[in-house]
Amino acid sequence: MANGWAPDGAVQDQIDDSVKDALATARARMPSGPGRAECEECGEPIPQARREALPGARTCVACQSGRDKHRAFSGINRRGSKDSQLR
Repeated sequence: MANGWAPDGAVQDQIDDSVKDALATARARMPSGPGRAECEECGEPIPQARREALPGARTCVACQSGRDKHRAFSGINRRGSKDSQLR
């Protein structure tokens, strides 16, 4: 059940759009192009299995894990509340 002037199913449409946006963002962050034999951060060799599983890999598993821990989420505000727009 939708609220106000929104049509039925509007809430599910927002959820679907949010999931699609998250997938597009994740795909855009995936490496592409030629990979590296050595990690660009620490210089350690990147295992062949990682380079085959993730074409375009530029970092070793340890360095990539460190990068992933510090990733900030930046999404689209679909709710439109005043408080979230003021940030």
